[in-house]
Amino acid sequence: MPVPISKPIVGVDVAKSELVIYNAELDLLEKIPNTKPAINKWLKALPGAVAIAIESTNIYHLEFADLAYAAGCVIYMVGGYELHHYREGVKVRAKTDALDAKLLARYLKNEHEELRPWTPPSPLYRQLLSLFRRRAALVQARVALVQSWANEPLLKTAFTQQIKSMQQLETLIEKMINDLLKNAGLQGQLKRCLKVEGIGFLTGARLLTAFQRGDFRNSDAFIAFLGMDLRVRQSGQKDGKRSLTKRGDPEARRLLHNAAMSASRTKAWKGLYEEHRARGFSTTQALVMLARKLARVVFALLKGKSEYQPKAG
Repeated sequence: MPVPISKPIVGVDVAKSELVIYNAELDLLEKIPNTKPAINKWLKALPGAVAIAIESTNIYHLEFADLAYAAGCVIYMVGGYELHHYREGVKVRAKTDALDAKLLARYLKNEHEELRPWTPPSPLYRQLLSLFRRRAALVQARVALVQSWANEPLLKTAFTQQIKSMQQLETLIEKMINDLLKNAGLQGQLKRCLKVEGIGFLTGARLLTAFQRGDFRNSDAFIAFLGMDLRVRQSGQKDGKRSLTKRGDPEARRLLHNAAMSASRTKAWKGLYEEHRARGFSTTQALVMLARKLARVVFALLKGKSEYQPKAG
C-alpha cells in the first residue's frame, strides 16, 4: 500500500491555451488560461505548496512548471507514454482533459514513491535542446520535400534554391549550437567527445547537451535518460522480445544511431560490431548496442573530464 504523499495532490492537463486543474484533496476541477498572469493568480490563491503532476506536452507546460516550482510546489513530470498505459491499466475508457487531470492526480498519489521531483533545467540546456529540435524538424521537412518533389522538372530550379536555403539554415543552427557551447566554456568537453571514433559534431554536441540536464549517478542513468535502456518482457519460461524504452529525446537516439553506423566501419569499433552480428543479432540490434557503448564512453569522458584513449592507432 503506498505511503500517502505529504502535500495536497494536484493534476494538471496542459494545452496551448488552457490548463485543466484537478485538486484531489478538495475534489475541485477548474480551468484557467495558460498565461503567466492566470497561472500566478492561481498559485497565489493556494493555501500552501502542493504536489503537482503535469503531463509533459511539447513546450506548453514549461511556463506553468517554472512558475509553480518557483512558488514552492513539488513538480512531477509524467510522460505521455506512462500516462497512456496507466489509463489502460486502470481501465479509464474515455479521454478528456478533465479525466486526464484526475488521472494525473491519481497517478501521483499511487506511484509517487517511484517518481523523482522535477527541477528546472538550465537556460543553456533549454536553448540547446530548442535548437536541436528545430534542426531536426528542418531536416525532416527537407528530406520529405526531396522525396516528393525531386522528379518534378517544372519546379527544378525553384526547388533547388529552396533546398539550398534550408541547408543554409541548418548550417546556421549548427553554428548557433557551437557558439552556445563555446560561450559556456564547454569546448573542451566537446573536443573530448569528438575524439571517439564515429562521434561527429552533432552527436557529440547532443550528448554534451544531455549531460547538462542533471547530475547522473552513473552511465546507466545517462543511458536511461536518452531512452536507450531496454524494456524487458519476461514471465515464467517465456522470455519476450527486448526493446528500447525510447523515453528520451528521439533526436539524440537518431544521431547516436548515425554515429554507430559510422563507428561500425572504423578499425576501433568494427570488431565489436561484427562480434554482435556473429552472435545472431540483426544489423539494427548490433548498431543499437554499439550506439549504447558509444554513449557510455562519452559519458565516462564527460563525467571524469578525462582524455579519450583511442582503441586503435
